[in-house]
Amino acid sequence: MSPECTIHKPHTLDNVSRLITMAGGPAATASGTNAYTHLMDPNRKWYNNRRRNHCSECLDHPAVSQRIGAIAADQLAPITHLFASSRLITSSTNGYDGSMMNGLQSLTQWEDYFHNPTKGKLGLLNAIQTIGGLAGYPFAPYMSDGLGRRPTVFFGAAVMIIATAVQTASQSVGMFIGARFLIGFGLTFAANAAPMLVTELSYPKYRAPLTSVYNSLWYSGAIVAAWATFGTFKIHSTWAWRVPSLLQAIPSVLQVVFVLFAPESPRFLVSKGKEAEALKILAYYHADSNEEDPLVQYEFQEIKAAIEYDRTVAANIGWMSFFSSPGNRRRVRIIVAIAFFSQWSGNGLVSYYLNKVLTSVGVTDPTIQLLINGILQIWNLAWALSASAMVERFGRRLLFMVSVAGMCLFFTLQTICTARYRIDGNTSAAHAVIAFIFLYYASYDIAFTPLIVTYTLEILPYNIRAKGFNIFNFTISLALIFNQYVNPIALANIDWKYYIVYCIWLLVEGIILFLYVVETKNRTLEETAALFDGEQATEQIVHTAAANAGVTHDLGDEKVLDEKASAGSS
Repeated sequence: MSPECTIHKPHTLDNVSRLITMAGGPAATASGTNAYTHLMDPNRKWYNNRRRNHCSECLDHPAVSQRIGAIAADQLAPITHLFASSRLITSSTNGYDGSMMNGLQSLTQWEDYFHNPTKGKLGLLNAIQTIGGLAGYPFAPYMSDGLGRRPTVFFGAAVMIIATAVQTASQSVGMFIGARFLIGFGLTFAANAAPMLVTELSYPKYRAPLTSVYNSLWYSGAIVAAWATFGTFKIHSTWAWRVPSLLQAIPSVLQVVFVLFAPESPRFLVSKGKEAEALKILAYYHADSNEEDPLVQYEFQEIKAAIEYDRTVAANIGWMSFFSSPGNRRRVRIIVAIAFFSQWSGNGLVSYYLNKVLTSVGVTDPTIQLLINGILQIWNLAWALSASAMVERFGRRLLFMVSVAGMCLFFTLQTICTARYRIDGNTSAAHAVIAFIFLYYASYDIAFTPLIVTYTLEILPYNIRAKGFNIFNFTISLALIFNQYVNPIALANIDWKYYIVYCIWLLVEGIILFLYVVETKNRTLEETAALFDGEQATEQIVHTAAANAGVTHDLGDEKVLDEKASAGSS
């Protein structure tokens, strides 16, 4: 028998319970931090498919023999997971755009071609993509909820491919601005649906880390853009900026090719009455096609219970529901706050105007500016991915508080050093500014890169998730327009003194996060969403799901749960 076998482990209570339930015997007992804990396969990782780990002896097991017909599908599992991973890369497009615009401002070829845009025009060139996004917000949630997550991602990616082609072929500032408007419009649709598809389809144990990876991949696009502009700036023609513009289409091309082969959200399918299809998808991705697996049954029943509760009891339908209950008002308050904070923490200065920040401390060589931009994006990605792996271990609240404290400290030090250089030309202070920029971003990446999407999606019930996420993205767009349009004007007029505004604002952020962020770690998606509606809502959803799935779920003391588990096995 293979040592990697995941079925033949008769000496463990967990696997005996799983096998008995699969065979139609007594109900499994759910214990731990939530009902999933006991039901999850401890050997399953986010990247693997357990079927390839079964030994030959397992094929004779009654619960396995009926799945022999699925072997052909197993051979396609790696390809299927590649298709599914396409939903993670939407954020890369947005990251590419911010870094590309940073890089283009350091290219004399781009500045000469568009007649050295400054102040208002430069702000418009950056902000127009966000303005395009605003045009898509009235329609994106209805497409996500009406047609599905996958078609919405496909539509958004297709629009961005067309827009990128126009941007690359631009012959005037107006054409360039129009193309960037379309990029923002398409991005709104893809960015509304893709992260919901990630969080609604992920294996429970890895839902939060994978959703956090989604937003962290913003920096993967930023890295490609930063090094693309660094590699093309010596081209003595307009292709110095056209090549980076063309490469912006890569994430969208990958999505158009692969996303329609990825599975649809089981939550969406249940909401449309396609329960058999939803159960099949859950079983394939969470239990290797075993629809009787206790984990799959509990997930399936909890999804149905939560959607029904939101529809009939909580009345979470339509836009007015966001203001009709205390729970939803709390959700909106937190969502709007973290959306604004993610853009109004001083990061907008470096994200879109790094060249001006570096020029203000004497770093004027385009080669050095582009090099710093490229290294900074790699640094950011490393910190964001590391934090994504820690979200369930340390929790959301702790990461947010550590993040805002670090940002406040290092941005204040950056401001002081910038002032010293501008006042008396202290070169040591100028070098320290660069170091503090990197330390500031490490702090930002601890929470604001990985968690803002994860936290927003998990506190929203399914029936208002698309609309609530639209509120989140709309708020970010408003904050971005301010940053992109106002920041260059403020920097040109009051120079480093503008940084003081953000130093004060970061203190305000810390106070608000301390007062309002609720811890959500180690909860199921449905349990987390119900957390804001009171203990009764959570208990009703959990007990309904547990009863229908045939598992025991007790929200009481963990010691009691363990005693019940022991009693059930004796």
